Amino acid sequence: MRNRQRGGGQLGLILLASQVFQVGVENIPPVTLAVLGLNVYLFLVPNVPLLQACISVQQAYWRGDWRRLVLSPLHHLDDYHLYFNMASFLWKGVKLEPRLGSSFYAWLLAVFSLLTGVIYLLLEMVLSEITQDPSYSIQCAVGFSGVLFALKVLSNHYHPGGVSYVMGVPVANRYASWVELVLIHLTSPGTSFVGHLAGILVGLLYTAGPLKIIMRTIAGFVMNGYHARQNPYNSSGYSGSSGGPRAHPQNGHPYTGGLSEDEQYEAAIRASLNGRGGSTQRRPTSYGFNIPGELTAEEIRRRRLQRIDHFD
Repeated sequence: MRNRQRGGGQLGLILLASQVFQVGVENIPPVTLAVLGLNVYLFLVPNVPLLQACISVQQAYWRGDWRRLVLSPLHHLDDYHLYFNMASFLWKGVKLEPRLGSSFYAWLLAVFSLLTGVIYLLLEMVLSEITQDPSYSIQCAVGFSGVLFALKVLSNHYHPGGVSYVMGVPVANRYASWVELVLIHLTSPGTSFVGHLAGILVGLLYTAGPLKIIMRTIAGFVMNGYHARQNPYNSSGYSGSSGGPRAHPQNGHPYTGGLSEDEQYEAAIRASLNGRGGSTQRRPTSYGFNIPGELTAEEIRRRRLQRIDHFD
């Protein structure tokens, strides 16, 4: 590990600022902007020395300094390390946060950050045991790149047929993370191969493993608990009064309109976490009547016949 480079005019920060202004601050989603700002702030005003923020088996597991799971992704070696990571995060956030919703994206980043650190520790422990080389246990890693690899797997999962350019080489999206892992290790030997691999494994746990279901389940409990506190007398779980009109797919409700069942489920969780709870179907009120203004054709015909009877 090496200390931050405070000399050289902070060119990396200037390059990062140019990227931000190129995108436009107003076009950067809020969670992406907040995390980017936090990383820059902790680089300029570090709350702990770098060697107290990096994560290793020796420091986190043997000595029980588990706060490093939180600190290590938010600290960087120098301005170029910060620039490359945050520029990559900026473009991934611009694509992923609007798709997932800000609340769920914040939840995703928190889980990815912690899990990447945990899997990094597990991999280093396994390597140290297999090779009988204690150096794996004392290697200390720092930076956001492990989380970026997890986000890259997620982004490529949403665009499986596309092509990514890794160091100028066109690579199918499904293989891009693995090719980038190898090329970065070959061209930049000082990077943490195990840390990047841990990020890829976390991404695969989400896209092909049980992590997505676990996160959805927890988010669902939080969502239901929130609505229960906001509406203690409304058993239906909706926000607002139970007799008010609901949004419908034909009226442009954002949950449907060509989305798959899986995407509709994610959209429903995101909307509820953002305080926009609603239903994707026509729902009766708690008394079993149709909602006013949403009468069926049979009900309209029946009421017309009643009015005719009254005139007679």
